[in-house]
Amino acid sequence: MSTKLSPLASNSSLASFYLGCAVWAYKGWVGEFYPKGSRAGDFLQLYSQRLTAVEGNTTFYATPNAETIARWAEQTPPGFKFCLKFPKALTHNGLLKPAIPGAIAFLELARGLGDRTGPVFVQLPPSYTPAHLDDLSKFFTTLLSCGIPLALEVRHPDWFTEPHASELNSRLHQLGVGRVLLDSRPIYNCPDDPQRTWERKKPQLPLQPVVTAPFSLIRFVSHPEQSFNPPYLDEWVETVANWIQQGTETYFFVHCPIEARSPLVARHFQQLLEKRGVSVPPLPWEQFDAGFNQLSLF
Repeated sequence: MSTKLSPLASNSSLASFYLGCAVWAYKGWVGEFYPKGSRAGDFLQLYSQRLTAVEGNTTFYATPNAETIARWAEQTPPGFKFCLKFPKALTHNGLLKPAIPGAIAFLELARGLGDRTGPVFVQLPPSYTPAHLDDLSKFFTTLLSCGIPLALEVRHPDWFTEPHASELNSRLHQLGVGRVLLDSRPIYNCPDDPQRTWERKKPQLPLQPVVTAPFSLIRFVSHPEQSFNPPYLDEWVETVANWIQQGTETYFFVHCPIEARSPLVARHFQQLLEKRGVSVPPLPWEQFDAGFNQLSLF
């Protein structure tokens, strides 16, 4: 895997590292990741006692009110980060410029998280092509005045070909907007199993691990069969180690078609980083009995 580094990265000190999953409200984690008998209303607090960030996929489908945002902040410890996704009602209806007022309102809402506010990211639909680069630039140029770190995930295949890939990376670098890195290789670069009971919902797109901002946001889609994941996790260990050493704040979120297995992969990735000698903070869940001592990846 290539590990191109942005000139924005600083060598002066090691950067922060945040690890998490896409959601926190998954009932299937009760009895393993969450203690037996845990109530849905306690899931976020329990999650934040074990991992250090959450992708907050929920805001893609519905916009919470200010009271809900305040409650999320109250239920999580200092240092925890939410990386919220812009609602699809704003990002999946053609051009982005008309959505600027709504996007600003969403960022003001996210500001209610206080120091729990991580990068907020846009996930564009496959229909949004490089022909709209100027629209994209206008959108982010306006939103940057809100003072919240922003990131972008693109899904049209042309964004990953030249000259569009370089043009996008250059534009994001100029703006200081992060490039969301979706890695779905584990669920595609594997033998097809006719008996599989899971679906490939994430797109198959090239991975271009570039850094265009002082932070990087990685969405790693793990294979439900853990034996297929090590080659890709090992690559990410080296890449993340390099970026952290260079001063890039790094967010690593684990997805899995079988969500029950995502925390296990996240924990394993943390262990790989520690084994590699990367200076990352310990996961807070080690203080709690969430049943992981009885679980194994293999």
